[in-house]
Amino acid sequence: MGEPTKTQRWFGVAIAVAPEATEAIEYAFNSLDSLGTEINHLGKANSEAVTVVGYFNELPNDDLLRDEFHYALRIYGLNEEAISSVEQHEIEDADWLHEWKKHWKPTTIGRFVITPPWESIDETEKIIIRIEPNMAFGTGTHETTQLCLKSIADNYDPGDSFLDVGTGTGILAIAAAKMNRQSAASSESETKVPNILACDTDRDSIKIARENAEMNNVGEEIEFIDGPVPADAPMFEFVCANLTIDVILPLLPLLLEKSRKTLILSGILVEQQAMIRRALRDAGIKDHRIEYAGEWIAVTVAKVGEKLIAVS
Repeated sequence: MGEPTKTQRWFGVAIAVAPEATEAIEYAFNSLDSLGTEINHLGKANSEAVTVVGYFNELPNDDLLRDEFHYALRIYGLNEEAISSVEQHEIEDADWLHEWKKHWKPTTIGRFVITPPWESIDETEKIIIRIEPNMAFGTGTHETTQLCLKSIADNYDPGDSFLDVGTGTGILAIAAAKMNRQSAASSESETKVPNILACDTDRDSIKIARENAEMNNVGEEIEFIDGPVPADAPMFEFVCANLTIDVILPLLPLLLEKSRKTLILSGILVEQQAMIRRALRDAGIKDHRIEYAGEWIAVTVAKVGEKLIAVS
């Protein structure tokens, strides 16, 4: 008999804040490279504090936490009075899963329904994507994920090649693969199998994404890469990069180079839209569309050949 398996532990930083500060604290946790976040609105009136929890493999030191919270609140036009308490605690696997089962319910986003695997979904014409809860972004509840899913539903043509940069839990690549499946099932003509590539520099995310793709029966239709976008990768008809502005800006020339028809950029705050507009203008792109959700935006750039066009 082998030794018992050591229970995996994570750390949580729980911040009680005024409701208008939740996006700022999520932004701070993202900057701190948290594994994921959770907002507990349950039982809270709009005027009361809500709790934002960031999850980590190792706790950031207090000075770093304080500096990131201060910066995030400042760029959102808030001050430290928006935070009423800060608590730290350890979390075991079972505790994490238990909390998700209590709070995470199916989410409808356009033509998609994002659901945990234990939920039973009634027969629907929508595309069902099941995501196993893990400490990673991409469960479909965050505004940036929702913006990307809506853009995929509106702009992706089944059969087109698809590149998902910073795939996280794999949800966007899975959405494209399932749109292809649905199109093939409803079409009498033969539908080509597109090249779908998903990459992430976080090895744990790639492992989770592969497992989610298998659970959704599209594991063989998506190639996952542990690392950045390969410089020698071909062009893709559709490119989606749900990252953060500090990652997107240096990657922008490569993302534009790899996109043949459509490029979606998200993970960008409303306050940062001037930065991405300037970067696109410097790259020779004058026409693009911006969609908003809460404090976040998604930018859509469409291309026909080498000619840049506005997206209507």
